[in-house]
Amino acid sequence: MEVIRDIFVYNEDQPLLFTSLYFWIFFIIVFGIFSIIYKNTRIRNLYLLVISLFFYWKTGGWYFFLLIYSALLNYFIGSAMHKFKGKRTASFYLVLGLIGNLGVLFYYKYAYFFTDIINSIFHTNYEISDVFTDIFNTLTGSGLDASGIILPVGISFFTFQSISYIVDIYRKKIEPLGNFFDFAFYVSFFPQLVAGPIVRASEFIPQIKRKFILSRDEMGWALFLILNGLIKKMVISDYISINFVDRVFENPLAFSGFENLMAVYGYGIQIYCDFSGYTDIAIGVALLLGFRLPPNFKSPYKASSLTEFWHRWHISLSTWLRDYLYISMGGNRKGKFRMYLNVLITMLLGGLWHGASWQFVIWGAIHGMVLMLHKIYLAVMPDMRPNKIARFFGILITFNIVQFAWIFFRAGNMDVATDIIHQITNRFSWELIPQVIVSYQNIFGLMVFAYLVHWLPTGVKKWYVDFYRKRSWAIKILIALLILFVIYQVKSSDVQPFIYFQF
Repeated sequence: MEVIRDIFVYNEDQPLLFTSLYFWIFFIIVFGIFSIIYKNTRIRNLYLLVISLFFYWKTGGWYFFLLIYSALLNYFIGSAMHKFKGKRTASFYLVLGLIGNLGVLFYYKYAYFFTDIINSIFHTNYEISDVFTDIFNTLTGSGLDASGIILPVGISFFTFQSISYIVDIYRKKIEPLGNFFDFAFYVSFFPQLVAGPIVRASEFIPQIKRKFILSRDEMGWALFLILNGLIKKMVISDYISINFVDRVFENPLAFSGFENLMAVYGYGIQIYCDFSGYTDIAIGVALLLGFRLPPNFKSPYKASSLTEFWHRWHISLSTWLRDYLYISMGGNRKGKFRMYLNVLITMLLGGLWHGASWQFVIWGAIHGMVLMLHKIYLAVMPDMRPNKIARFFGILITFNIVQFAWIFFRAGNMDVATDIIHQITNRFSWELIPQVIVSYQNIFGLMVFAYLVHWLPTGVKKWYVDFYRKRSWAIKILIALLILFVIYQVKSSDVQPFIYFQF
């Protein structure tokens, strides 16, 4: 009985992470049942809805009810906008939906940030407690800690996904779903629920009605993505993080400028492998269930400008910000100055989307300013076509701008960020470089390997992907087992959460 209870009770020490054995046992069971009922579309969708809600319960605890709230709110807002055809009425419901979505997101994500600002400006001493947890305790008799606010897992992702749904209905790009359970399934689909990609309703909803289709080649592609994601996360990202990057960012002054610089470059490949690794696994798992999710990364460090970088990095967020924020503010339709201002505001808010701290604001400001400068450059030099040499230097400059911005993104506070910059610019310690390289040879070697694979020509990557996909299933399984054995040998003792779970 205790084992059965543990299966259904939330345990914050055992979340359903893609990198845990617990998750894969869960998924094998889920997939086994799915393989029996998948031909009946309605039963399949209801089954995956229940599994998705269970997944979020095991991952986020009682914040499960926030997901239910989001589904109910946006389903009825979308239905009301469609039912009442008047522009003014539709606008009223849209505003109501935006307040309902952004109000909860603002409360959980930014209450501390803005309370601290108010306290510092007006010399007040306001303190934060979780009002919603208090209400939940009152209604259920629970004894959950309400002394502070904890950010619910995935709230930014399912909130932005829900907003895209009601805005697209308002813009008459899609029709609302007539069935609440189908909408709840769209919002809660577990592979991408807690860290994206942010899936538009227009991309996902048509698949809800579609019969299950999965070719043998697609199954091989799904398995490749899952293995690729596990390697990125558990072999590269976690190893670099635990053994080097985290130590330097915890106390930059204890390390030379060269070590600080290498930690910055280390974080650059760590966050890419961590986040794109999650995306690879999410896309692979979803594909095995018959659903196609959009790509979220396209070798972003190959970008020769920051504009191109955002066409390659966290694509679902960058396109969301473009379509629902930048364009809503006027985009490039109201003159050059407004366009540049809109770009800057979009990136500042994009920074705040990641977290409520001045470091994220600065990170967004760096990206916004450089994007503005690039747009000015394109306006001044509209016919300039870069050759291979210019592209090489464009990639080099863009790469280092992005790495510099990562300092603020990763730093726990502004003191850490300024300490890292100080060490790099004032205490580089050139004479210690050979000793440092020898001391961290395994870590630096893994970093170099990861960056080189990232920068491989697209044709080379396609070759080894096709090589795996075209092998017999016996060879595929053998390769998978060898990879899993390597992962088991190098993985850290504790399961490391994905970086974007905190956003």
